[in-house]
Amino acid sequence: MSDFIKNVRATADALRELFPATPLQRNDFLSARYGADILLKREDLAPVRSYKLRGAFNAMRRALAAHPEQRAFVCASAGNHAQGVAYACRHFGVRGTIFMPVTTPHQKIDKTRSFGGGQVEIVLTGDYLDQSLAAARTFCTEAGAHFLSPFDDPDVIEGQATVAVEILDQLGRAPDLVILPVGGGGLGAGVVSVMREAAPATQFLFVEPSGGASLAAALAARHPVTLERVNSFIDGAAVGRTGDLPFSILRDTDPARVLLVPEDRVCGTMLELLNVEGIVLEPAGALSVDVLGHLAEAITGRTVVCITSGGNFDFERLPEVKERAQRFAGLKKYFILRMPQRPGALRDFLGLLGPEDDIARFEYLKKTARNFGSVLIGIETTDPANFPALFARMDAAELDYRDITEDAALAEFLI
Repeated sequence: MSDFIKNVRATADALRELFPATPLQRNDFLSARYGADILLKREDLAPVRSYKLRGAFNAMRRALAAHPEQRAFVCASAGNHAQGVAYACRHFGVRGTIFMPVTTPHQKIDKTRSFGGGQVEIVLTGDYLDQSLAAARTFCTEAGAHFLSPFDDPDVIEGQATVAVEILDQLGRAPDLVILPVGGGGLGAGVVSVMREAAPATQFLFVEPSGGASLAAALAARHPVTLERVNSFIDGAAVGRTGDLPFSILRDTDPARVLLVPEDRVCGTMLELLNVEGIVLEPAGALSVDVLGHLAEAITGRTVVCITSGGNFDFERLPEVKERAQRFAGLKKYFILRMPQRPGALRDFLGLLGPEDDIARFEYLKKTARNFGSVLIGIETTDPANFPALFARMDAAELDYRDITEDAALAEFLI
């Protein structure tokens, strides 16, 4: 057994001071659907509802062992890393200063403060995380505090690697496939480092959001690169640049083993797991499960572990998640209709709707002429095939309309 594996196992033992090993649960629903043995490594059931506590705890533990006099720690985060650091600060009785963007939802700020139990100060600064990070690093230099990186740190990677030793111990053998969500790469680097030695036959798949594919970009360039634009919806994995240290471990990954998930598609997976299984996952936490449909033929008869990395989901976002899921599934569309301003015009339009078509939105925008007005209409249905039939009836009625469902600019402004 290598020193790395010994250290990871020692870290896993130390973590038991905080929480028992997160469950590795066989999911009968998914197993039956795909004809495979599908197990979920439920990191969403950790005390801070994500695996991030593992790395924060280990990095803080190591820092205190090397420098017992160090009593001040700093991080910059708008989510799970902040909560993990806060929890670790309370456990070790040290002071933490957590920098967050001013735009961070109050729910996340309140949870971080609660986990810190009076040991942390939250500093809201900057509109974006990069600005908060710059402020945090400046503060570290001035205050002589220890900076805790969310993923680009060997002690953090060692902490995240405890997920792998728990999987092996709980399963009692090596799985055929492990599916990992990827953000900065700390979890992936840690799990792969353990499995390469302890379970060399196990295969891996890495899953990134389409709007934040930093690992895919790094593999293509052969070095970490900064993405020009990041879609922040899957905030737990939407990282603009993969970590240098994680990439040094993952650099030999076959790019075909990195799968990209559309942000709207993962919403359907979140809703299905919530409605069918009662499992609450954040968007990043559902990434590993979302790709199972894409892998259906390849995983038949195999043992597959999906790491559900987090469950910090604000239910105020549920309407948005449902909206995105419906649009991706083709069950909801928006269009602008130029409607004649005459008695009976609305009744004529309603007569074109099918028995499964429901109006979810109806809003006059502004009257552009005396005889016509523009109307924003949202239609929900039960089968995507109903829309071509509806549009055919609208065409036959010579209605002037424009489908804006996939028009990102108009949809963001009007919807």
